[in-house]
Amino acid sequence: MREMLTYLGTALPRFTSPAARLLALQCALRCDTRGRVRLPAGLLRSMRLCRHQEAWKELAQTGWLTSPDLRLATVTVQLLDQAVLDQAPGRGARSQAAHWALHPSPMVLPPAAPLILRLTALAVAAQSNLPACHGAEMDVLARMCGHSPAQTAELLDRLVAVRTLTAWTYDRDTDEVLWQLPAQAVFAP
Repeated sequence: MREMLTYLGTALPRFTSPAARLLALQCALRCDTRGRVRLPAGLLRSMRLCRHQEAWKELAQTGWLTSPDLRLATVTVQLLDQAVLDQAPGRGARSQAAHWALHPSPMVLPPAAPLILRLTALAVAAQSNLPACHGAEMDVLARMCGHSPAQTAELLDRLVAVRTLTAWTYDRDTDEVLWQLPAQAVFAP
């Protein structure tokens, strides 16, 4: 997951919206060997992306995928970035990662959490390792989400406010962000 978020952090423009990034992540993880992706309307509804036509337009305008026909029950697109097809591991592992990205353990968010907060929680979960304290460079975390470091700090505060994180700190000298997950959380990538 970390590798795919890092890839998207460089493949997509920095200003790409959280909705488009979450959509691109699912497309990249669910594509076949030729770069074709089929996303059922139910999946898009569960992701709260069913009505986000602008996210599809963003990705099409950057030349990352073809414009889909959103009137159909299953949205089909062709990924245009050849580098996405070279991402490892194989399709089975990517399919499992796509499912995990929808419910990134141990990051538990309220169902109505905004997309920007869901993307940040996903990036934090992807960077988390056992045991209780986790961390990453602020610049890396911000790039994965397409945020500025200041915006990432605000979003980490929001993750603490909704009790998804227990606490977080930032060391300006090393650019390291450390966070602590709630004690009952169990990490299962």
